[in-house]
Amino acid sequence: MSFLLHGIGVSGGIAIGRAQLVSHATLEVAHYEIKREQVPSEIERFDAAVNQVARELDALWGQIQETDTPSEVGAFIDVHAMLLRDEMLAKAPRDIIAAELCNAEWALVQQMNRLVEQFEQIEDAYLRERKQDVVQVVERVLTVLLGKPGPVLAQHPEQRTILVAHDLSPADMIRYKKHAFAAFLTDLGGATSHTAIVAKSLNIPAVVALHNGRSLIRENEWLIVDGAHNVVIVNPDKAVLAEYRLKQEEFDLERQKLKRLKTKRATTLDGQVVELHANIELPSDVRDVLESGANGVGLFRSEFLFLNRYGLPTEDEQFEAYRSVAVGLGGRPVTIRTFDLGADKNMEGISAGLDRVTMNPALGLRAVRFCLSEPHLFLTQLRAILRASHFGKVKILIPMLCNVYELTQVLQLIDRAKESLRVERASFDENIAVGGMIEIPAAALSIGGFAERLDFLSIGTNDLIQYTLAIDRADDAVAHLYDPTHPAVLKLLAMAIKGANKAGIPIAVCGEMAGEVSFTRILLGLGVREFSMHPNHLLAVKQRVLNSDVPQLEITVNKMLKTDDPDKIAVYMERLKL
Repeated sequence: MSFLLHGIGVSGGIAIGRAQLVSHATLEVAHYEIKREQVPSEIERFDAAVNQVARELDALWGQIQETDTPSEVGAFIDVHAMLLRDEMLAKAPRDIIAAELCNAEWALVQQMNRLVEQFEQIEDAYLRERKQDVVQVVERVLTVLLGKPGPVLAQHPEQRTILVAHDLSPADMIRYKKHAFAAFLTDLGGATSHTAIVAKSLNIPAVVALHNGRSLIRENEWLIVDGAHNVVIVNPDKAVLAEYRLKQEEFDLERQKLKRLKTKRATTLDGQVVELHANIELPSDVRDVLESGANGVGLFRSEFLFLNRYGLPTEDEQFEAYRSVAVGLGGRPVTIRTFDLGADKNMEGISAGLDRVTMNPALGLRAVRFCLSEPHLFLTQLRAILRASHFGKVKILIPMLCNVYELTQVLQLIDRAKESLRVERASFDENIAVGGMIEIPAAALSIGGFAERLDFLSIGTNDLIQYTLAIDRADDAVAHLYDPTHPAVLKLLAMAIKGANKAGIPIAVCGEMAGEVSFTRILLGLGVREFSMHPNHLLAVKQRVLNSDVPQLEITVNKMLKTDDPDKIAVYMERLKL
């Protein structure tokens, strides 16, 4: 019988293939008692399983160096390795075995349930979702304890295999990638889940939050995954299958055609040049930047160098990372955003209160606020960035600025960093460009004060929309209210862009809106001439730029700015697509 399943499509495209189910080990654990004299051997069995998983994670790191693997995956492996070493997972189950005289599997699951309950009490949706890291690590250990085989291989590579799971570990996805899986389906997850992040990086269709997909889909059933429309078709009939095969061929053909645009300059029909830059997290991403034909890096999220480790990277570590990007880009510009730690991006080894529980993490000590509260950490990063500026076209970008007082303090610290390097006779770009991010409504409303003192600006649409609409975009319950075309959002964007243009300084958009083709023309009509996005999205945006006439777009966009009626804005959006 054919039926539809609805979820959240986190990576577009169409995949057709046979279902392959992934075992959910935590559902298969039995409980049995052991004798007091068996406790040492049972603890030894548990320790052996933990050690084996640790070796598997180490081996996966080796595979990362040998394969074309997204940088995000390495970060996830670090998280899992850290959890595996934590006493809450590595030691607590041993105590449960001894106290309750139970088998290792049962003790581990009991401890997992306790940790999951703690995560579920966290207010922040993104942090709450991190409980899946704990579950995934436990799954790996249980797989060893239960004598299950390792990560599955694609059973139908000639027909394409679609992996169906309750949840997926990014660490396992390294192996999955090598075995021609066509798509991923999971019961759990959301727009910020690990599966979503990795699937986007791999350009593989994925639908998450299916809830009961793992139990409703049977092994070897034919599936159609339509990531763009958030649906999975189970057991499609011949007519539907034929229709989607045609759609899939058309989609793949269009993707291949886009590659022809790699070396073509992004110029609108009326001759306006648009700069298309890439967003990166780690130095290894430079390869993707070059392959996409990007003009440079518009956003280097430097905080990823600080995450998934204990303690801070040294100045020299940071310098080497920044220098490698500057050199690797061969003269193209790289804009390094100073670390945006706090909110959903905390790290161990910092005693600045980032690990404290707060009702609204996104409104607390994060980004530039954290940097100014810990100036010694900030100065270390500024020195590293300045040193790297000697080896390429490096710019500094300050996140989450709210008022000019913060900016004044930042500029003073940059001057201090420069002076310390002069004393040491270290080489750096004395005229390095300094920019600020517009991602708080207050910054957009007072854009003039920032434009007077900065060399460039960059709009972070993700946070700007979130703060403007008071919506947590990681929360599925309100995700449908996250609207980039809300009249208030459009007016703030227009205000920021107009303020920068009036001051004569460049302004870019580096949030998700920049990489969404459906928003390219509205941004062009607002006056944006520099976009920064994930390298995978760049060619599609370039194609839209090449087919756009800015004077015509400006007429429609100006009409959008004059109305507060969502229905009228939707009509104008449709016009922009034509």
